[in-house]
Amino acid sequence: MHNVISAIILGLVEGATEFLPVSSTGHLILAGHALGFVGPRADAFEIIIQLGAIMAVVWQYRELLLRTARNGISVPESRRLILALFIAFLPAAIVGLATHHWITDHLFVPPVVIGAFIVGGLVILAIEKWKPTPRIETVVQIGYTTALWIGVAQVFSLVPGVSRAGATIMGALLVGVARPAAAEFSFLLAIPVMFAATGLELWENRHLLSSSDAMILSIGFVVAFASALVVVRWLIRFVSHRSFDVFAWYRIAFGLALIALMASGHAGLLSR
Repeated sequence: MHNVISAIILGLVEGATEFLPVSSTGHLILAGHALGFVGPRADAFEIIIQLGAIMAVVWQYRELLLRTARNGISVPESRRLILALFIAFLPAAIVGLATHHWITDHLFVPPVVIGAFIVGGLVILAIEKWKPTPRIETVVQIGYTTALWIGVAQVFSLVPGVSRAGATIMGALLVGVARPAAAEFSFLLAIPVMFAATGLELWENRHLLSSSDAMILSIGFVVAFASALVVVRWLIRFVSHRSFDVFAWYRIAFGLALIALMASGHAGLLSR
């Protein structure tokens, strides 16, 4: 029963935070430690629920994805989107392959996550204040140079706690992409990035998957899919009228609360 409850909670955490600029990885690390759900089985579980979250984006944008796949590179609009996503995908893919094991061994710890929460919040506030006037209103207008800069920004998300969504959305705002288009491009970019990352992790950790864990994995997958679908639909409506400041203040407040928790002698909650 404890594992079932943990699966539901972590599935909700993954789905609710994967596409918000608050770092799903950071929340999963902290929630996993707090629940005592850590170790090899937890690592395998997190891979599966990440797949659940990304499938929510595939479902949400299924018409665009099918049309783009059907048109291929023969239609200029589809070709532009495919190449833009590929260019934005490359920087983090190259750096991630080279540093994956080092990052996993050294940075997936609460202190790094907490620091990234706070610094990331301050960066969001700064970008929202000084970002240029938007000149790109839709994802199909994103050019190759703009896509490259978004891809470079995504490299920072390799540090747990930074947030892949936060890095790509803020990177897009810095190069003149409007908020709704920045969020949608971040969602679409998540598809190749997360499939590649989870595919690599799934292969490396395939020995950890067991039929005895099928129920727990299924529960986490479904909960992550459902909650991510709700968040994706809500976020597009939200950013059409509001800035990302609320997420910045949440990151800062959450990070400071965790520092206070550790300072009060309850660090064990984050290090089990």
